[in-house]
Amino acid sequence: MKTIVITGASDGIGAAAAKELVRRKHRVVIVGRDPDKTAAVADRLGIEHHVADFADLAQVRALAATLRERHDTIDVLANNAGGVMGERALTVDGFERTFQVNHLAPFLLTHELLPVLRDSRATVIQTSSLAARLYAKFDIADLQGEFSFDPMAAYGNAKLANILFTEELQRRHGDALSAVSFHPGVVGTNFAADSRGAIRFLYHGPLKRLLTRTPDKGADQLIWLATATPGSGFEPGAFYIDRKVAAKVNPLVGDAVTALELWERSAAMVSIDA
Repeated sequence: MKTIVITGASDGIGAAAAKELVRRKHRVVIVGRDPDKTAAVADRLGIEHHVADFADLAQVRALAATLRERHDTIDVLANNAGGVMGERALTVDGFERTFQVNHLAPFLLTHELLPVLRDSRATVIQTSSLAARLYAKFDIADLQGEFSFDPMAAYGNAKLANILFTEELQRRHGDALSAVSFHPGVVGTNFAADSRGAIRFLYHGPLKRLLTRTPDKGADQLIWLATATPGSGFEPGAFYIDRKVAAKVNPLVGDAVTALELWERSAAMVSIDA
């Protein structure tokens, strides 16, 4: 039985994965932003839950402290929280919201949990997206979108950051943990509810049922990666689509120089040692 922490689990693929992993007798801990929805999922499954808004890094630090206090072992950390945030806005921490919620907050959470993750020889999973290839216009000198901002480009940039973070985490800590990222598919959930344009039409328009997959289907890879054996079950450091290492990716995937610079800039933003 594994201890598995899943963020962004108040609905969608996080909740679906939690349900199946509980059925398989794992000890699942869920994290969500909405207190009522998160508690409802946890109550149905009879599991531990925590509430944290990733747009507030103080809440991320508090979450990490609570998890460290409650769990000597964390076998899997699934950084699943994220989304398209719409127009440019700053968080209470002064960072662009899409970048913080999708990348900076899970980067901080993972760092704060590193001692227990390393001791547990954990698997760290990032829910990324095909948007990293389709929409990203990545500028390492403009991670906050101060000079040029588009909601979908910001989302694509953050999802690319998830992949680059996975690669650098594996390079730095692959002696004691396994990092991996994946694209869950276009899943029919509340995702992108605050967005507009084509992305909102895709997720919430009249063709939603034809163009999206169910949360259960979207959760398939998260469940697989959480239960598989690193090395034989999946390749640590890789980015997966439909249980296969992605063949078509953003040109920056695999760029160790960019991944290192992203890590160092992210560490400086959250005031931790790189």
